[in-house]
Amino acid sequence: MTLSKRKITNLISWGLFLILLQACAVSYSFTGTNLNYELTKSFSVENFFNDSGGGPANMEQLFTESLKEFYQRNTQLELVRNNGDLQFSGSINRYAITPQATVSSQDPNLPDRAGQMRLTISVEVDYVNTVVEEESLKRNFSFFKDYDPRTTSILQVESQLIEEIFDQILQDIFSATVANW
Repeated sequence: MTLSKRKITNLISWGLFLILLQACAVSYSFTGTNLNYELTKSFSVENFFNDSGGGPANMEQLFTESLKEFYQRNTQLELVRNNGDLQFSGSINRYAITPQATVSSQDPNLPDRAGQMRLTISVEVDYVNTVVEEESLKRNFSFFKDYDPRTTSILQVESQLIEEIFDQILQDIFSATVANW
């Protein structure tokens, strides 16, 4: 039984693809990291603190756990308690709700009021890369989300806004640390 030219071409193509994929596996992953997993094997995250004076009581725990989960989901690194090859620490240093747009009152006896409110959260991250020390950094990451106070209160949307803001901040931290974008 002989193999057709098409089957032989397909087998060769798949073989080359697999060889190429394995060659790239050490320095690049589909999540966009540039980690060398032969040298960098672990990461550790110290508890982040809420130094902002605002936000819900569990906000720092939520951020700390979200950071751990994000790196576990998007890298092949092992989470260790202390002294990981990559080390994260820091604090939430800003939690602010500010008006963004005013809406004129139809009644001249009533004051204008906010038409949009903005929740802004900033997180200072101290990132230590013990494998490639020049990639270590200390940087502030910030993001915001707006909501309409005329239709909803901050208590109704706070947890959702915090989650969305943290998702963006985590993406930015990931890009600045292991993706090097």
